Amino acid sequence: MALVNILDVTVLNNPTSFLKPFQFEITFECLEDLPEDLEWRIIYVGSAESMEHDQVLDTILVGPVPGGKHMFVFEADPPDVKKIPVDDIMGVTVVLLTCSYRGKEFIRVGYYVNNEYDDPELKENPPTEIQYNKLTRNILSSEVRVTRFTIPWHDSKGEEEEEQQKMEEDPPCLTDMPAPKIVDEFEDKIAKDLAYERAERERMTNKVPLSDPGNIYPHDDNRFYHSEDSSSLCLP
Repeated sequence: MALVNILDVTVLNNPTSFLKPFQFEITFECLEDLPEDLEWRIIYVGSAESMEHDQVLDTILVGPVPGGKHMFVFEADPPDVKKIPVDDIMGVTVVLLTCSYRGKEFIRVGYYVNNEYDDPELKENPPTEIQYNKLTRNILSSEVRVTRFTIPWHDSKGEEEEEQQKMEEDPPCLTDMPAPKIVDEFEDKIAKDLAYERAERERMTNKVPLSDPGNIYPHDDNRFYHSEDSSSLCLP
């Protein structure tokens, strides 16, 4: 059983300029005191084609965390456009909010992000070079996907063996993010995103250990992706 549950995430300052920080108001609860820090990350998916373009926008440590309900605002700078393929800057991409305990990710919240010009004239006749100061970023907060991963929460060796056995016996379960309701010109980009998610799910189903994808997980830490549950973000 997870000792930390996210109760709600509110996307602040949205929609906004592409160059402004991301802001998430996170409410979570701990079922018991946690002696070590929770590690929260905001990850911007630069391209659906490769994880090489993923950027960790910020990482914060929260803890030790006493049992009970907690709330904080997580703010991160926008992505470095020099690290994003030019063809992937505008249109639809994904931003991820993750949380780990003792180096193991136990929850991931994903949102679609739509970057486009707000000016109708620029939409109709986009300039050759992207004018970043005129781009609008819109996080589609109603289109959210939450994935939970089984991890050992205590030092007990018996618990680790029990969790490992559970991972081997229980098939992983993931659900696709529902397709966002936006204009047809972004459908191709969305298809690429969903293909990326399907490939990840296939690796999970086959229980293939994934090597470090670049800048999301600590180096030399191979693991099995496993989800014990996927559900809507706001819990009753």
